[in-house]
Amino acid sequence: MNRQLRCIQCDNVYPLDDRRLRCSCGGLLDVHLDLEQHASSAELVSEFARRTSSDAPCDQSGVWRFRELVLDLPANELVTFPEGRTNLYALDPAPFGLSALWAKHEGENPTGSFKDRGMTVAVSWALHRSARALICASTGNTSAALAAYGARAHLPVFVLIPNGKIALGKLSQALAYGARTMQIDGDFDDAMRAVEQLAASHDLTLVNSLNPFRLEGQKTIILDCFMQLGASLPDWIVVPGGNLGNTSAFGKALIEMKALGLLSTVPRLAVIQAEGAAPFARAAERAFSHLEPIHPETIATAIRIGNPVNYSKAVRSITFTHGVVTTVTDAQILIAKHELDRQAIGCEPASAATLAGLRRLTSEGIIGRGQSALLILTGSLLKDPETTMALASGHVANLGIALSPELDACANPPRLVPSDAETIFDIIREELS
Repeated sequence: MNRQLRCIQCDNVYPLDDRRLRCSCGGLLDVHLDLEQHASSAELVSEFARRTSSDAPCDQSGVWRFRELVLDLPANELVTFPEGRTNLYALDPAPFGLSALWAKHEGENPTGSFKDRGMTVAVSWALHRSARALICASTGNTSAALAAYGARAHLPVFVLIPNGKIALGKLSQALAYGARTMQIDGDFDDAMRAVEQLAASHDLTLVNSLNPFRLEGQKTIILDCFMQLGASLPDWIVVPGGNLGNTSAFGKALIEMKALGLLSTVPRLAVIQAEGAAPFARAAERAFSHLEPIHPETIATAIRIGNPVNYSKAVRSITFTHGVVTTVTDAQILIAKHELDRQAIGCEPASAATLAGLRRLTSEGIIGRGQSALLILTGSLLKDPETTMALASGHVANLGIALSPELDACANPPRLVPSDAETIFDIIREELS
């Protein structure tokens, strides 16, 4: 398919290889596909399915397997692990009154988060365009993914992270993979402003989700789920909201899939934000008349963002899907995380916002009885071991969260015992009784 860069605000069009990040009007850019030049929907589905049994690296990738709808690059130019080979887990829908419930675990990607899907496309395109160096702002997951893909591409990587409030599991990946990491005296939004200026002024390739190629990779989460569910999608797709890259990518995927005839009905998106980091939810209450940036605060560091750069694309997604935006508290996030962890599909706190949000939306009747839903789990449990340990040890007060009976019930601390087999067995017998 032919591709161009197109402004979502004024429809200005630029060549695909234009290095700009925004339109001259200031609007965000899309990678625009000419959907009139495509195979039939049946042919696309058949080809996507055929590739799952192929040994070619591009077909093994859960991103490049869908290349007709992503980006056309020679196979030998792809920077891939491969990524996107993530599982879809069936959960019990009965407690929510649903007909079916699934969780798509993007924490099973090579660096432990959904960011790998976008990064394989952004870095492959950057390598194709002979990039000099790669740069990003990050709360953790983006830096881990960029450091890994930059290392595979043999390109220098520079990362700006906020001062504090970054999980060590994520930071350790960026450092281990060789990224030049700089901790700024500000938050993520300050770092984002700095990297956008640096990219515009100094020939550095920005790979945050402001880069439209990132979102082309992230929209394959929806394509992957579509194939795993037998060429169908549920009534609702529930996703955490931070910088709103996934919200934007999912809406773009659904717009394109509907235009291609892959979908007869479009799922509704439900975006879940942490109560202390909810500028998109506040804007939704004002019918998206305007966005007011905030100073965010939440234990869910992956969505601790107060001025999301993808706001206008996310509004398009909510509008097209007749979606909703809501908030949950940090305590509700931790309780939901505990529930997912106990099913051995553990996740970082931001991911658990989806389950907490589903509980709120079903209790309010917004997601109706008998409907089906899909939760997007964005990152691995090991991304934020400090929070996991605080929850398991009963020390959530150290996270600034008041202890409650529900949180107290989540505790599972290690127990100090004598190194005597019979004494240990007495303890085990007591636990089993």
